[in-house]
Amino acid sequence: MRSASGMAQRYPRSAVLIVWTMKHVPVESSVIAAVGYDPSTAVREIAFTSGDVYRYYAVPPSVHRGIMSADSAGRYFARHIRPVYPSERVR
Repeated sequence: MRSASGMAQRYPRSAVLIVWTMKHVPVESSVIAAVGYDPSTAVREIAFTSGDVYRYYAVPPSVHRGIMSADSAGRYFARHIRPVYPSERVR
């Protein structure tokens, strides 16, 4: 894999590369590593610190703004996303 500068990057043998369908933004959370959101499809991807990645469907922009501005992204997710929106495990 090459970085933006064109230099080859090295990854540990155990590293698993994921091809994201959207840009992910790291968040400060002990549970969530990064979140991505595509407003054109209302799809949210959440990468957890465990390594699991889930995709949530029909998520409105207000919920995206909510998790990004929440004091606790993990608590917001548990209350406002996980029990509400259909999902699938991506990894």
